[in-house]
Amino acid sequence: MSRTNTAQGPLRAAAGRSANRWVVLVVLCVSLLLVALDATILHVAVPSLTEDLRPSSTALLWIVDAYPLICASLLILFGTLGDRVGRRKVLLLGYALFGIASAIAALATEPSVLIAARALLGVGGAMIMPATLSILRTVFPDRRERATAIGIWTAVAAIGAATGPVLGGFLVEHYWWGSVFLINIPLMALILPLGRRLLPESRGGADGPWDALGALMAAAGVLGCVLGVKRAGAGDPLLALPTAGPLLVGAALLVLFVRRQRRRPHPLIDLRLFSRAAFTTSVGCIVIGMLALVGLELIAVQYLQLVIGLSPLETGLRLLPLTFAAMAAGATGSYTLRRIGPRRMVCWGFVLTAAAVLLLTLMGQHDRPLLLTVGFVLLGFGLQTTLFSAYESMLSEAPPQSAGGAAAIGETSYQLGAGMGIALLGSVMNAAYAPGLDGVPGVPEEASRAAANSLGEAYQVADRLGGAAGGALHQAARHAFVNGLHVTLCVSAGLLLLGALMARRLPRVMECPADPHGPDAEYTDVLVPEPTKARTADPERASGGAGADRRGGATGLAGDVSSAGATALAGRAAAERAGMPDAVAVESPERGERPETAEPRVPATREAIEPAGSGRPAH
Repeated sequence: MSRTNTAQGPLRAAAGRSANRWVVLVVLCVSLLLVALDATILHVAVPSLTEDLRPSSTALLWIVDAYPLICASLLILFGTLGDRVGRRKVLLLGYALFGIASAIAALATEPSVLIAARALLGVGGAMIMPATLSILRTVFPDRRERATAIGIWTAVAAIGAATGPVLGGFLVEHYWWGSVFLINIPLMALILPLGRRLLPESRGGADGPWDALGALMAAAGVLGCVLGVKRAGAGDPLLALPTAGPLLVGAALLVLFVRRQRRRPHPLIDLRLFSRAAFTTSVGCIVIGMLALVGLELIAVQYLQLVIGLSPLETGLRLLPLTFAAMAAGATGSYTLRRIGPRRMVCWGFVLTAAAVLLLTLMGQHDRPLLLTVGFVLLGFGLQTTLFSAYESMLSEAPPQSAGGAAAIGETSYQLGAGMGIALLGSVMNAAYAPGLDGVPGVPEEASRAAANSLGEAYQVADRLGGAAGGALHQAARHAFVNGLHVTLCVSAGLLLLGALMARRLPRVMECPADPHGPDAEYTDVLVPEPTKARTADPERASGGAGADRRGGATGLAGDVSSAGATALAGRAAAERAGMPDAVAVESPERGERPETAEPRVPATREAIEPAGSGRPAH
């Protein structure tokens, strides 16, 4: 059905404004790149940093962990704050804090100063990460375009995570360890004015005061859980006070946070999102995907360096196929999602990843480059396919006014999954590795207990022993590590197959609004600057400018309602033809003075609604 002339004007205006959305995506991707880089770039600088600052073992642990711990704990706080005060404001403030903290970290001369700077970097990262996703959700209301944007977004995240160690190694080799932080300053100086000029402001639809106490409860709860999980992953006993204490306190605070949100008339996070099967399933898939990815990468690095004997640079090069495959999955994710739908995409992504993990069990004590390359390619493509579709489904299930809270939930799940992966798979690895060192001929019992802590420590003990006993311990440790690796890979494959079963609760097809580019499309409000929106909120001024009278304003409003009614009838007729229920009248969160009609959701492809042999070509 052709559109009337009345609709053509708003449509062309919206299309003109939508040309800037891809520029916005570039700014958001650069923001994410910086945050992803900073999460991994410090790892290669630790030896040089330790030699210069001489931190204690505890201080060094906090230097490394302060950034991810603070960032993970504050995601919900700043994600929901952006929904209330403006996501662009929070993002720009995050840019500024990130640049300031980078300067402090680069010039730090004491471990305590560097820890404080890393914590401040975590605050800035917590402002930036959910804001990028929530702005992306708002700027791309059309699900087809949003899927493409999320594919680019996830590919950039993979690039940042892989580039961090390589760039950090180059900077440390040619300059000093502080240069890994100093590189952020010119980039932030560039992106801050660009973001201020190009990014649109948007807010959620929540009313009432912001629940500061609830936000602090959520932050403290997530911090306790992540800290406990990290300690468990580092090898501390699960029932020890430093591990169990934070876990129990964090879990209790999160339970109290949920109860508080259910009682409040204006909650921070709309917990009704978790009543949607697609949203809850997507969050669970993100946790399982990150659990497998981070734990396997950590063990793979140890295998390549300590068993195969590769250098750090050679190890990084061996992992590049995984990164390139992840980038390819992100780039093609939008097309794949439209063709096969979220359910099959996530299911087959998990199955492909599980197959790659089982293929890697063929690894032994000798180098097999082709096997590793094929396994890493399948692993990277499968996991990135899963994460892309899970993120896209999660954001699409959340309404625009809750985009900040939904993005914060997704990013928190990402961080929790990463921590749980190190803890769970690391514990499985240790449990399978340690028994292989019992009763090695000629090795004292005390030396065997020390060697059971890690493969690196086993090599050190073997070197101190020397002779036949040292050689026997060295060989036994290699053999035990490979056996433990095989057990860990099998456990990981089981978890991935469990994720594939969980993904069966996702929608079968990618549903999109029937008329995403209509005159009432969401982005026609999002990209208008706030002063203009304030001026056009008055029906009198909107209908005829400063000289319009009340009769003209009423006529304009009536015409708008009439146009909405016509759109509703057309949408209902299309829904009847597609065999779908009628559209439902809802109140617009942006313009509460008049009812609007919810757009019927239809599959992105015709294969799902056209009978076989109908003769109509698919999109």
